[in-house]
Amino acid sequence: MTGLRLGPLLRHVDGESAGTATIWVETDGPCTAEVRCEDGAYGSSRTFLIAGHHYALIPVTGLTPGTSAAYEVLLDERRVWPPEDSAFPPSVIRTPAAFAAGTGTDHAGNSPELRVSFGSCRWASAPVGEPDPVGPDALHTLAATLAADPAAVRPDVLLLLGDQVYADETSKATRRWLAERRDLSEPPGAEVADYEEYTRLYDESWSDPNVRWLLSTVPSCMIFDDHDVIDDWNTSASWVAEMRTKPWWRERILSGLMSYWVYQHLGNLSPAELATDKLYAAVRGEPDGTGRLREFAAEADADPACVRWSYRRDFGRTRLLMVDSRAARVLAEGHREMLDAEEAAWVRDQALTDPGDRDHLLIGTSLPWLLPPLVHDAESWNAALARGERGKRWARFGEALRRRADLEHWAAFPTSFEKLAGLIAEAGDGPDAPATVCVLSGDVHHAYVAEPAWRTGQPRSRVVQLTCSPVHNSIPLSIRLGFRFGWSRVGRRLGRAFARHGRVPAPSVSWGKTGGPWFGNQLMTLALRGRAARLSLAQARTPDGEPEAGARLVTVDERELAAG
Repeated sequence: MTGLRLGPLLRHVDGESAGTATIWVETDGPCTAEVRCEDGAYGSSRTFLIAGHHYALIPVTGLTPGTSAAYEVLLDERRVWPPEDSAFPPSVIRTPAAFAAGTGTDHAGNSPELRVSFGSCRWASAPVGEPDPVGPDALHTLAATLAADPAAVRPDVLLLLGDQVYADETSKATRRWLAERRDLSEPPGAEVADYEEYTRLYDESWSDPNVRWLLSTVPSCMIFDDHDVIDDWNTSASWVAEMRTKPWWRERILSGLMSYWVYQHLGNLSPAELATDKLYAAVRGEPDGTGRLREFAAEADADPACVRWSYRRDFGRTRLLMVDSRAARVLAEGHREMLDAEEAAWVRDQALTDPGDRDHLLIGTSLPWLLPPLVHDAESWNAALARGERGKRWARFGEALRRRADLEHWAAFPTSFEKLAGLIAEAGDGPDAPATVCVLSGDVHHAYVAEPAWRTGQPRSRVVQLTCSPVHNSIPLSIRLGFRFGWSRVGRRLGRAFARHGRVPAPSVSWGKTGGPWFGNQLMTLALRGRAARLSLAQARTPDGEPEAGARLVTVDERELAAG
């Protein structure tokens, strides 16, 4: 009998027309996977095969907008989800109410609330009964909180903003597993090497019972960052050239892109997008789609501009643009851009179209747009050195420093930083401007709120950088001290000194921290209702004297972003 290996993951949910959803599963054999909802909604799909693993993305249709329906998963007509002995509430598909045409209300005249929770950088939870060296997992704790109280307010969507798995920082259990497969004294050592080893990372991350239940019942959107492949992925052209000389790199990058497409990217797409996706059709149409997917990954690695990992999601009158700030880079010195020309044009078009139909614009990018001022200026200075602004010796120093210190955020791509500033100002201005433009990011292992001021005219929308990281990871004291200093007045003055040395002009915006920094395993939540917006930050904490299982989410900050 075919069993359920991983999932189900509830991914895309849409209530705007005929309610639809997609549910992703991995099975341990070929089969027909079905989803049956208590209200009669239904979907089925035949599994497809990649590198010996079987997957299905099941399109569910017939959902009623504005309702909640429990569902089951069946493989070859045998129920496999929920498990017979499940201690969790039923997994449900909650379909948002459809908006009445041209209004911010549903057909009953109500203005529904949208709750968006987000964060990044998550090591897998420690096995049950083992102490967790980095403290309680915020995602695991959120799941436990919701499971214990089915009436609790839950997110409408979960945005996972990068580093869902760590290909270059494996757990003790995974290292033991890797050692049974190959000699870890040979490169890449205890890092993952191929597709099979990537599947182990997802098993470890998504098999935690709490997290598995949470992802089965709260829709999720995902984007990668560097650790999904390797630390500093696509830092510079010379970094890429050097990595391509390593005998293990090609298998690593192809496996990373292949596994991302299967485990994360497919679920980001709507049923309509899936219906026209040529690669998805080709993989499903072959007895074994491995070769076709591998060809795609090779093309994506050789020519990043041929693939778009960025995507758009509309939640009523809130638009999310999830921007790939990792694989779409142009890395030639003197021409560095965070996004290639076609990708940048697509992002611009999506940000500016239908302005009167949006109350909020969310721009998801794994890397923060606005960093602590010292860090921003240091990265801009470093970029100037590396492109030769102070000569060849400084250029060599700049490249070495860039790699050692991870200086590769938006600030390290000054032209792209300015283009994004201009796009945000344009999207946030005019009579139809949204109430807020929120840039949602992670990566930097602390949380903060920053607000920009343009030197030539302020947009009508309230613009905020909302950074939340990590969900579950280490936060060394050096990072805490460094980022606190980066926000300080002394740090700001030091940053300007760096910028002057690199002959870096002042950016078109200035900004200050209006909240934080906060350190801990944490999640941010935006509550959006009409043109009103409220932000909260919750940290996973274990009360003194209690085991990790007693972790709770503690709200450490709440603030109003827009009154509506």
